[in-house]
Amino acid sequence: QVQLVESGGGLVQAGGSLRLSCAASGLIFSIYTMGWYRQAPGNQRELVATITSGDGSTNYADSVKGRFTISRDNNKNTVYLQMNSLKPEDTAVYFCNAKYTAFVTRNYWGQGTQVTVSS
Repeated sequence: QVQLVESGGGLVQAGGSLRLSCAASGLIFSIYTMGWYRQAPGNQRELVATITSGDGSTNYADSVKGRFTISRDNNKNTVYLQMNSLKPEDTAVYFCNAKYTAFVTRNYWGQGTQVTVSS
């Protein structure tokens, strides 16, 4: 049974920082592309950042480039999202995602963690 468990969310003032973690179990973590997505009230879920398996290439939404950093530790089956210079518009529920699309497609989601940035 695959589980993705996010942690590290909370309330922070604008300009502050948070570090999200997502601990994965029940899958071969190292072969999955891992990602962070977010969903604000009334909005669709949107991509924040992804990091591939293998060479660990990263991709970011334009709105977070230069402020957020995604990383992974394959020994700990964990993916991180370091969020700096937070803005009120970063307020959302942040979801961890694991995706594998080689011979078969597998796509898993965590339950989400709330990030609230006050102005």
